[in-house]
Amino acid sequence: MENRNFVCRHDWDKLKRMLSFQLKQVLSEYPEAQKSIEEQKSSLGETFTELVRRLDEAIQSFYEGPPFTLQRICEILLDASSIYPNLSKLSQALEKNLSVTSTLTVSPNPYPQEIKQPAKSDEASEELTDQSRSVQNGVEPMVEDREAVAPPVEGPYIEDDVAIDMEAFEEIDGASETNAAPTANS
Repeated sequence: MENRNFVCRHDWDKLKRMLSFQLKQVLSEYPEAQKSIEEQKSSLGETFTELVRRLDEAIQSFYEGPPFTLQRICEILLDASSIYPNLSKLSQALEKNLSVTSTLTVSPNPYPQEIKQPAKSDEASEELTDQSRSVQNGVEPMVEDREAVAPPVEGPYIEDDVAIDMEAFEEIDGASETNAAPTANS
């Protein structure tokens, strides 16, 4: 798999605090949070307080920038109850996504500089559109990742000097259908 470098354009300390708050909020909405300490230990292997502290410390351990799994962590926290039926499944998913060591690079510039569009060029307009699409949720690819696209083929030509002879193709195609037709004696 290709390693892509992304840039986080948000203040990581502020984002970390919001993420920590959301984590605690979501975890507290599960019924296991209201059980007795003995019930929590039997179902979770630890108390609810210990679980929250452990996951929050994992978030707080990212000093230089957010984990590269930040988007998935946010997706989990936004829709946890419909994805994970119980707290132990949720905590395992969060722990897995917080156990990474790679981080996103934090940009010194909070948002990209606005680029002025040239008056005459359609290609420049397309490039601006591509650049604006590349910044999603405050995360922008550091290196441009474009696929090579072949130019469209126009008319009955594959290349300028090679024409497709459709009549010859139909004769060959018709002959192969006649030979492939089943006989009555088979």
